[in-house]
Amino acid sequence: MIIEDIERFDAALVPGRPLIGLDLGEKTIGVAISDRLLSVASPHETIQRKKFGLDAARLLEIATSREVGGLILGLPRNMDGSEGPRCQSTRAFARNLERLTDLPIGFWDERLSTVAAERALLEADASRKRRKQVIDNVAAAYILQGVLDRLRHVRTAL
Repeated sequence: MIIEDIERFDAALVPGRPLIGLDLGEKTIGVAISDRLLSVASPHETIQRKKFGLDAARLLEIATSREVGGLILGLPRNMDGSEGPRCQSTRAFARNLERLTDLPIGFWDERLSTVAAERALLEADASRKRRKQVIDNVAAAYILQGVLDRLRHVRTAL
């Protein structure tokens, strides 16, 4: 089930289960996973994209093995907030994935997540080769951490 609103997404979650964050690129999918308390996002892996069926199978394999409670996809909006072709592609991926799982699927504005990930890797003095290897799953962790921070705010505001 695709849920656009983060508060409704939160209501659909099973307590005590981690979330997966995804940074969908044309060639790769960055994957991050949270802890069970939904406080910290950690980079997990980068999937080399092949076909949707193979990509989805790997994602659902991770979700099952880690007992995940929901999926967050980074939504690559334009800087003015509008949605272009990359957002349409992400939404299509979510619709296709929705047919294969009952897990709640949400979106998070990912503007500048890759820039932030690149900056963090530069500050950590990662080599160019290493940055290329991990940039997508680090960006996924930035996306997921944004959701976790928002969920914490929503939950403490109640």
